[in-house]
Amino acid sequence: MYNSPFNIYSPQASLDRINAQINELEKAKAQYQQQPVQQPITQNFQLAPTNHDAIRYADSLEEVQRNVVIGDTPYFSKDMSVVWVKDTRGNIRTYELTEIVPKDAKDMQIEMLKAEIDELKKGMVTNEQPNTNVIQSENAIDTTGNDETNGTTIENEKSSSIQKISTSKKGK
Repeated sequence: MYNSPFNIYSPQASLDRINAQINELEKAKAQYQQQPVQQPITQNFQLAPTNHDAIRYADSLEEVQRNVVIGDTPYFSKDMSVVWVKDTRGNIRTYELTEIVPKDAKDMQIEMLKAEIDELKKGMVTNEQPNTNVIQSENAIDTTGNDETNGTTIENEKSSSIQKISTSKKGK
């Protein structure tokens, strides 16, 4: 009787229809609250590696050549003595690594003194080189003249080579 097309404009019929819709919505709400809430599924896609700055290890240059890189990528040898840097075009630069050990004041002084000793040794070697081409000097004594001031004999030395003269001071 209320659902007939002739009762469309009746206020009581409109009120009953609205109340019926409210009851249906309340039932749907109660059913929805009883169901466990499901988390929405999200899926992330990683198109390119994000950790391209991480340290990579390689055993040889051939291993570095085989790998494909996205950016400039360093490869370290297992013993950390060599670094290969490969760019996106495949060019590889090779570097040799040495460990830098921090030195305190005593270590620096020891190193400086060792360097000074090495310099002195080099200087002594260059000053005291043996002359293998030198002919032994021939001393000729000329006793023909007398020194008239104190009456001693004058000796003339004739030498065909240059002799090293010691400059050490002797006690007088």
